[in-house]
Amino acid sequence: MTYEDAIFAALADPTRRAIFERLAQKRQSVAELARAMPVSQPAISQHLKVLREARLVRDEPMGTRRIYSIDPGGLGPLRQWLDRFWGDQLAAFKAAVEQREDR
Repeated sequence: MTYEDAIFAALADPTRRAIFERLAQKRQSVAELARAMPVSQPAISQHLKVLREARLVRDEPMGTRRIYSIDPGGLGPLRQWLDRFWGDQLAAFKAAVEQREDR
């Protein structure tokens, strides 16, 4: 499985996407995430494991808890893939718009 495949597989699950979006807002512990989500704390931990393995989130120990946050470096390869995929199409669109504006 490629890294991009791991990212897409991790974000394919709606619960994981919701967790990822919550962590984009602020760093949180498993307990904080579980209080805000309709799934159990063990389920949150499993989802975080998948996100961590895909390098989308990271954790750091804080006392007896682990605090999770977005791993900005993990999004770089996804951004590069999207740029490769959409780059030519967006460049062509930009050129077409600029050409129309010149008329």
